[in-house]
Amino acid sequence: MKKFLVAICAATLVLTGCGSDSAQQNVDKPANKMVQLGMLAPLNADEQKMDGILATIEEKTGIKDRHNNPKFFDNLKNMQMAIDAGQVEEISLYKSVAAYLIAGNDKYEIVPNNAIEKISYSFHFAVRKNDTELKAQLDKAIDEMKSDGTLDKFINDYITNVDKGNEPPKVEIPKIDGAPTLKVGITGDLPPLDFVTADNKPAGFNTAMLAEIARRINRNIEPVQIETVARAAALNANLIDVVF
Repeated sequence: MKKFLVAICAATLVLTGCGSDSAQQNVDKPANKMVQLGMLAPLNADEQKMDGILATIEEKTGIKDRHNNPKFFDNLKNMQMAIDAGQVEEISLYKSVAAYLIAGNDKYEIVPNNAIEKISYSFHFAVRKNDTELKAQLDKAIDEMKSDGTLDKFINDYITNVDKGNEPPKVEIPKIDGAPTLKVGITGDLPPLDFVTADNKPAGFNTAMLAEIARRINRNIEPVQIETVARAAALNANLIDVVF
């Protein structure tokens, strides 16, 4: 039987699809069915808060035949192991990550007509409150990338048109002699957005973003692979300077 994924992207779009007969029986849940939903731990919510958010969305959208009960995971690998072992029934992912996984694994399907598609995510850098100069530099660089078309190009090259059957393209982050170094926390296991290859090379959209920002703010950037649940603690403890 195919496993199910719920896909979320920054544009609040969910991929839909249908599975085999046995999988379709799983989609046609009885009224008020509680569905165990695996999610990567967000930066600013716990499972109880997220449960309330999902319940509100389900009520507002009129999708009341089921309730998604969230279970947080530190990384995608553990979340995949959980759905494969039947510990959760579905997992929530960004649209591009779900498409990447499905392209290389036919045991997964997309859950159709799900209230969670109404959740919208934006992508941000997080810095410590007193790092006002760094925040200003990052804001300026990102605004410039939006204005001159660089951000749209990266989206096309590393998300929209990426070859989902292959590993995300590696990206070289420039080394700037004499420049200070920023340690940036990344997950490293969300292809094609954020990925570290088997030979420890960063790849994908996030790395392309970091390489361009390094050039624009004249700083060296060192990606630090860190699990999602530990990001805030690492930032507060000065182990990293930025969370992406």
